[in-house]
Amino acid sequence: MRFLFWRLGVFVACCVAPVLWVYQAWIFALGPDPGKVLVDRLGLGTLILLLITLAMTPLQRMTGWSGWISVRRQLGLWCFAYVVMHLTGYVFFILGLDVGQLGVELVKRPYIIVGSLAFLCLLALAVTSNRYSQRRLGKRWKTLHRLIYVILGLGLLHYLWIVRADLKEWSLYACIGGLLLILRIPVIASRIPRFNARKTVVIKKL
Repeated sequence: MRFLFWRLGVFVACCVAPVLWVYQAWIFALGPDPGKVLVDRLGLGTLILLLITLAMTPLQRMTGWSGWISVRRQLGLWCFAYVVMHLTGYVFFILGLDVGQLGVELVKRPYIIVGSLAFLCLLALAVTSNRYSQRRLGKRWKTLHRLIYVILGLGLLHYLWIVRADLKEWSLYACIGGLLLILRIPVIASRIPRFNARKTVVIKKL
């Protein structure tokens, strides 16, 4: 029951965006091509959720609040859910359910190959995110889940390929992603100011 409302709040927040976007697409509030806008927003939402997921560990180290870690798995699974919706929207709105056209698209637009690789890596993490897989894989589980760094690189490359005409927004996400990766370097991570619960207890006693 610990952090129940916090987890519920994260769940609701992750639900709201796609529901709102689908509603906007339904009422044609996303412009002349609502399907494409919906696909783009779901793709960007995946990248943002990935960055938020990566931010949980540094935030926990700096604040000492375990609530950040308590929603990390949930955020990771939401990231996978968003990419599934992104891929489904692409097949439905862009390809018009013509899966045979996918081969042509792969040749014309190599960024789809990059996105597909990121999807497969996310699939591997989602399938093995449960405790059974942690016990089954042992030390290999952490090694496997380091794929999240590869996924971030693939995701940023995929997004760069799409918005190469306007790099301002992409640069922001790339900088945030780079900072989060730097904070995970052992030498850097060891120097991050950490919340000291013992000091807090002493202060309270005084």
